[in-house]
Amino acid sequence: MAIASKRAHKHFQLDSAKIRRAQKVFKAKTETEAIERALDFAIDEHEKNRLAAEANERFVSSGVEIKDVYGKLAD
Repeated sequence: MAIASKRAHKHFQLDSAKIRRAQKVFKAKTETEAIERALDFAIDEHEKNRLAAEANERFVSSGVEIKDVYGKLAD
């Protein structure tokens, strides 16, 4: 998890039930910690998805031929 080097006071209107759920999910002691962990998680997931999409694109464009040895894709 990235450590915040800069903190700024922001004012948002957020659903308190969602914040409580995030606190439980991330085992965070404070609401701020829960929100920071949720943001870190979202950023990490985006990066994973981006890398997976790039790898998939490289695989598809490589021209490799996939053989259906079990005959399951013909159905």
